Parts: sequence; C-alpha cells; structure tokens
Amino acid sequence: MREYNFWVYILFNERAKATYIGITNDLERRMLEHKNGLIKGFTKEKNIHKLGYFEYYKYIDKALWREKNLKDWHRAWKYRLIETMNPDWKDLAEELDKIDIYRMPTARDLIDPRTGEKVF
Repeated sequence: MREYNFWVYILFNERAKATYIGITNDLERRMLEHKNGLIKGFTKEKNIHKLGYFEYYKYIDKALWREKNLKDWHRAWKYRLIETMNPDWKDLAEELDKIDIYRMPTARDLIDPRTGEKVF
C-alpha cells in the first residue's frame, strides 16, 4: 500500500466556543485557505480559522476513520484533546514552521472517552 501524508485537524474560533474537524493532504495550504476565507461554508461563516490540534497519518483510511470518530465526540472531549497538544489554545497554524507537523497520534490521543478503549 502506498504511503501519503494526511492530517486530521481541529480548528476553533475562540477558546471553547466553536470547533471544526477536517482532513487534508497539505496542512499548511489548508490553513492558509481557512485563514483567507477561501473555503465557503461553516468555517467561513463562523470565523473558525485557528488551528488547535492535528494528527498525522500515512494512510487515508485511518485518517478518514479518525475524522469521523472525532466528529462523534462530545464537545468537552474535543476540548480535552486540543489541550493535550495545545494547553494554551494558541493558533498552531502560526507555528507550523517551528513544530513537527508529522507528529503521529500518541496512545493518549487514541483513547475514546466513551469507552476508554483504544480507537485503533
């Protein structure tokens, strides 16, 4: 199976207000699109463009599964997940050149709060 680069990401507009979960094959490009309002829809209407959290995947099937899984999570669980990577709720998009964007999810990231079990 051929490897690619995929990211599942969580955007927010203000701390603990509104979030958006998405998937992309180019994290830096996608963040520029969100920041410049080039993507019509929910994120543009609600001004959701700050990167709070992301996970890197080599395979699309795992990234798609994770995106769908996170969309089913309660808001509080998503906030806790953001805080595992970003406790100060900074806009990580402003630091992409300084951080490892190929960060694989940790074991802690992959625990489903509903069941307490690993999601993969």
